Amino acid sequence: MTPASSPAAHNPAAQAADAPLLVVDQVTRTYQLPREKLWSQPPQVHALQGVSFQMQAGRSMGIVGESGSGKSTLARLVMALEAPTSGSVSILGRDMATLDALALRHARRDFQMVFQDPYGSLDPRQTVHRIVTEPLQAQGDVPAAQQTQQAREVLLSVGLRATDLEKYPHEFSGGQRQRIAIARALITRPRLIVADEPVSALDVSVQAQVLNLMQDLQAQFDVTYLLISHDLAVVDHLCADVAVIFQGRIVEQGAPQTLFRQAAHPYTQALLDAVPRMEPRRSGDPRRRTQQVEPRVQLPAACPYAHRCPRAQAICDSQRPELTPLADTGHRVACHFPQTQAATETVPDSGAGAKA
Repeated sequence: MTPASSPAAHNPAAQAADAPLLVVDQVTRTYQLPREKLWSQPPQVHALQGVSFQMQAGRSMGIVGESGSGKSTLARLVMALEAPTSGSVSILGRDMATLDALALRHARRDFQMVFQDPYGSLDPRQTVHRIVTEPLQAQGDVPAAQQTQQAREVLLSVGLRATDLEKYPHEFSGGQRQRIAIARALITRPRLIVADEPVSALDVSVQAQVLNLMQDLQAQFDVTYLLISHDLAVVDHLCADVAVIFQGRIVEQGAPQTLFRQAAHPYTQALLDAVPRMEPRRSGDPRRRTQQVEPRVQLPAACPYAHRCPRAQAICDSQRPELTPLADTGHRVACHFPQTQAATETVPDSGAGAKA
């Protein structure tokens, strides 16, 4: 196996070893909707509202939340597929929004993406060889023979055969297609891989295989994952840190071992309560059915969860809670009335996180 390229080889001005791999600083993203009336102002949707976090190399991070919370928008901004309305996204010390087209193309070797749908993310008209080597071809500085050699190596790394290079996506199962997508992301030896719901379209048994593969590749290729997911068990399986996002804001952040067992924010508790469990529900269990998210066309006055929170008081309508440390463990919560006792007895388990 060809050794992974060093950060300095990708970026001559590489940061110190203890510098963050990814810095998201006060990022907002606003979209304009079509006008409702001819002379009216177009309404706006605030997809992200002041999101900030850092990732260190080797410490994968999970972003969890329900549909419409802003997870995929955050993934697109990190991948520089869109520019933030305000704030900045920096990878290895480089602000993605300030790079010109050529510099951004060369910077992309340091960060790649695995998409959700393995059936839609692979071009059915292209061979596996063309699909997997496409990132190297975009760089324009890798000879064709070396591209083929690296493609063989990454296919072997994800559990496929070198002879699969000449096949087409329709000849593979869903799990095998996602392995091809992972191979495509790995071929440039990136430092960061953004994985947007990488196993949600797969059967549960196949999910476990792909998750175990991603975990093995994390050590083999020295890669760090930014994992976007609504499945708490998947995040617990792969990540050292987790951030819970609701209506474009991070409401709780910490290590999975702490956050999933001692959830302090009522929204995190609601997510944990919504996880299906094998044991029967006990009489008097306060678990509540989660409600549908309301549209975010208008900015909430203060706490975005106040209209669904059983502990909301007057201050929740007038003052926005900020992420505040609960202890020296790195656990932070944005809530005026955080729950300090354990919220759950066990880490959520959907079956996908178990070793196959």
